[in-house]
Amino acid sequence: MRLFCCFLSLMIGSADLFAEPEVRQTVRQGLDYLVLQQNRQGYWVANEGQYRVAMTALAGTALLAEGSTATTGRYARAISNATDYLVSMSRPNGLIGFRDDYHYTYGHGFSMLFLSQVFGEEEDLSRREQIRQVLTNAVQFSADAQTSRGGWGYVSAKEGGGFDEGSTCITQVQGLRACRNAGIPVSVEIIDRAKKYIADCTTSRGGVEYSIKGGGERPAITAAALAALFNAGDYDTDLTKKMRDYCDNTIWPRRPVSHRASFWHYTHFYYSQVIYRQGGKRWQEYRQQMNEELVRRIQPGGYWSDSDIGHVYVTAINCIILQLEKGYLPIYQR
Repeated sequence: MRLFCCFLSLMIGSADLFAEPEVRQTVRQGLDYLVLQQNRQGYWVANEGQYRVAMTALAGTALLAEGSTATTGRYARAISNATDYLVSMSRPNGLIGFRDDYHYTYGHGFSMLFLSQVFGEEEDLSRREQIRQVLTNAVQFSADAQTSRGGWGYVSAKEGGGFDEGSTCITQVQGLRACRNAGIPVSVEIIDRAKKYIADCTTSRGGVEYSIKGGGERPAITAAALAALFNAGDYDTDLTKKMRDYCDNTIWPRRPVSHRASFWHYTHFYYSQVIYRQGGKRWQEYRQQMNEELVRRIQPGGYWSDSDIGHVYVTAINCIILQLEKGYLPIYQR
């Protein structure tokens, strides 16, 4: 096995075998930290108790990425409790969440993604049917919440007066694609309208602006939009090629991974998905730099620090980044 690993290291040209145990230990620390932060009712929260549903879905997804399911593995109990909580948050109108949870469409989108991954592994027929119904209703809510321009806002189009912006649009597209991949019916028109919204937000340079009304190019939202388009099957279109060039010039490799810009974690959460799907030497180089950076940044308590949204948020998304190559989650697979 050791000889095989050494041969593999030479073949890919960038894997640092000595760093791998450190990465595994870092991931274990991060996931164990998340479990300790989980509320008895199965949920997690961000700073000031916000984003309860979104944090639960993200933390649960990080645990799923380890290979555990709701019934097996080291984190089965935590995943099961998170599933129970999110299922209990399904409302008659299809929303997974509640109106007072800050910017609830984030939680709704991330919940569709998480529950669709659980759904694919669920063996209990009654439980599987329950999750299927929750996701079916959730898809309908997203369809009803979409604005006339094809995007989404922090709340539904009706409640938000038709306001939409890029980051919430991404969560809906990924959530809807995850549902569709799991066998939940999703209208092609919903996805196509969202793809057009992203295209309408993209400048001639390939940067995606904050919203269709402008607001300036955002490298973070561009990376997120590119990941969502990849999920939707758009890999080598003129639009995605232009967006990839923009990201190369604003995120990596021209801008070092260690650059401490705003939304650093958010940016690389999505950009890592893009590079992972590209694979090859480019992924290996990016992966090595990200591994080194995230191992270096983890705190003694097993978490990554964030004063804005919170430790749970960045710990969850960094654990997902570090586990992409495991390939356990269909939505992130090549």
